[in-house]
Amino acid sequence: MIRSGSENKLNLLGRRMFILSAAKAVVVFGIVGRLISLQINESKKYKTLSDKNRFREWKFAPPRGLINDYFGKEIASNKQVYQLHVIPENSENLEVLFFRLKTILNLSEKEIVKIRKKIKSQKPWDPVIISDNLNWSDFSKINLFLHELQGVEPVVSVARMYTESSSAHVIGYVSKASKKDLKNKDYLENKIAAGTRVGKTGLENILDSKVLGDVGYKRYEVNAFGKRIKEISIDPGKPGLNFKTTLDLDVQKLSSKLLENKSGSVCVMDIYRGDIIAMVSSPAFDSNKFVHGIKQKDWNYLMKHRDKPLINKAVAGLYPPGSTIKLLSAISALENDVFNPKKVIHCNGHTELHGEKYHCWKKKGHGYMDMREAIKQSCDVYFYEVSRILGIDRLAETAKKFGLGKPVLGDFVEEKNGVVPNTSWKKRNIGKNWYLGETLHAGIGQGYWQTSPLQLCLMMAQIANGGYEIKPRIILDGNEKENFKNLDQFISDKKLFSDDVVSLYEFIAKFKYRSLFRNPENIKFVQDALFGATNEPRGTSYRSRLTKKEFTFAGKTGTSQVKRFTELQRELEIKNEELPYEDRDHALFVAFAPYQDPRYSISVLVEHGGSGSKSAAPIAKEVIKKVLEKHSLRESFRDRGETA
Repeated sequence: MIRSGSENKLNLLGRRMFILSAAKAVVVFGIVGRLISLQINESKKYKTLSDKNRFREWKFAPPRGLINDYFGKEIASNKQVYQLHVIPENSENLEVLFFRLKTILNLSEKEIVKIRKKIKSQKPWDPVIISDNLNWSDFSKINLFLHELQGVEPVVSVARMYTESSSAHVIGYVSKASKKDLKNKDYLENKIAAGTRVGKTGLENILDSKVLGDVGYKRYEVNAFGKRIKEISIDPGKPGLNFKTTLDLDVQKLSSKLLENKSGSVCVMDIYRGDIIAMVSSPAFDSNKFVHGIKQKDWNYLMKHRDKPLINKAVAGLYPPGSTIKLLSAISALENDVFNPKKVIHCNGHTELHGEKYHCWKKKGHGYMDMREAIKQSCDVYFYEVSRILGIDRLAETAKKFGLGKPVLGDFVEEKNGVVPNTSWKKRNIGKNWYLGETLHAGIGQGYWQTSPLQLCLMMAQIANGGYEIKPRIILDGNEKENFKNLDQFISDKKLFSDDVVSLYEFIAKFKYRSLFRNPENIKFVQDALFGATNEPRGTSYRSRLTKKEFTFAGKTGTSQVKRFTELQRELEIKNEELPYEDRDHALFVAFAPYQDPRYSISVLVEHGGSGSKSAAPIAKEVIKKVLEKHSLRESFRDRGETA
């Protein structure tokens, strides 16, 4: 029995030794297998990790592409700037470094706190920009004491620069990318580096993905402690693409000057190509202040300013069109065969409907008027009757055809649709039926109407070109030579067939220009009436005419009502300038030039400027003169292919 027990013990020990040996074998084989795997299968992976520890990349932003005017003048360019970067891992003592920088650059404690936060939010080898716009004096000091500033990198870089403020609203501005930008703009994923600025508004925002360029890289070898040993390679990146606009910087500057100390807008457009020659909003702002981060006091000024400088009034400002809508009232009535232009109506200063008076701007009335004279002298009473017979729905249909109620460019995020009122619109948005009295107000451009200055400029362009739909643009598309060839043929044939309706329609079909009219004679009638309004006595813009034949233009004044006059105010004959500023009417003027051979349209808005004849038309006169003086130069640039 004792012997049997000993045998059992030996067997148990043997089994345990076997299991232990087997386990050791498994472990050994596992280790060997893992080593083989590491050596053969995963060597590439760990070599990469090793390289990442050995090499570091520093990304830097390339120059943004240039944005120029039609003649190649720079509107948005780049300038050399001096930056100060800190690489935390290269500094032995950051607090000592902060103290020295604070002394050299006179940094505040608040600024030091911000720097600490930046460092904590980034990897230790990523550069932190202390300043991206050092002056030369401070930059020189940094370089002088560089031997005492471990981890500091003085960098010569480039930053956005804007030539002047007249184009601020069109071009927009750049600033540091926000979390929203990074989330919504997918292209930024591989385009962001220290100091990168992205487009926030205007063309800078629209063209951002192309203007931004591709980041550059500097590759360094580092030691075990992360210190840079030497520079291995450099990739300069790829500068952003350059763009040429349709704008004329000289016309922009003049328009801005004429609007000085005023709130308003000037828009100029080529009536065939749709090229926007000028698009100015006043007051403007300095886009340069946003590049490196706008100061709080500057931001507060812009936000609290009475005239709202940040709003692009050309596309985001909405106003009743006033008497400029009478042009569409006339065209719509003629196109729908509901009104004879020779019909004479007597204006005694007002008309009545259901016991309510609807006043003419001329208190004692205009006397007997036909349609041409009514356009020429802007008789409200006449167009009350036109709109009453026409109806709001037909007027609205014509207005939409000519570009009202929708974006003109479509690319500007700030551009607004406006409002073209009709019966269904009121029911849908206000929940009430349309009243006939509202039609009378709509017929002279008051009431629910909301239009932008650029929409009115497009409206006039399509009246001036004979009623053909055009697609406005502000960026040249690179196919200019072919476009111009077709355009020249279009204009040539249009003149040839102008008196032959059948041939004219054939020509329209050939060039695929969509006609907005049924009878070309209706457009001619309105054009002739506009000539009278500017160039004949008693015309509302007669005082602003240009007498030289080559400068002769045709236009229509408008007054955009802000607040309706009470009967008491009318009786007291209170003038617009006697009202509080915010209650004064807006002044409007639309025109085309030259009259004999139209090429350009213009719209001018002066907020709270009163009548269009006094405030807006004189501005248009000077701008038109400038545009026509440069027409030959513009055509020569086109012919030489300098815009391609």
